[in-house]
Amino acid sequence: MKFILVFLGAGFGGSFRYIVSSWIMNVTNSSFPLGTLVVNLVGSFFLGLLIFGFDDKELLSSNMKFLLAIGFCGGFTTFSTFSYETLTLLRDSQFLYAGLNVIANVIICLVGIYVANILFR
Repeated sequence: MKFILVFLGAGFGGSFRYIVSSWIMNVTNSSFPLGTLVVNLVGSFFLGLLIFGFDDKELLSSNMKFLLAIGFCGGFTTFSTFSYETLTLLRDSQFLYAGLNVIANVIICLVGIYVANILFR
């Protein structure tokens, strides 16, 4: 059941990401990836709302957590998970790990996409 909830949430999240990001890019007509930035911000805020506003107060059922927090937010943007994990490290005073998490995710992911670009050029 958990797998189905995550699957459904991720499908809706990914579809919604495409709609929102495309709409923003069409409206702004910007060469800066503003659509992705807005999706990452909204996704991070929504995950924070779910976790800190509902889950911490035990207002979010386990099924809704799988559907919305893991599925929808994961499909909408993995940046929301990255943001939450980094914030958790900061709240736990794990400043070195928080900094490493930010640096590693940004640099390693850029290296990964760069290497794929070079390999398939």
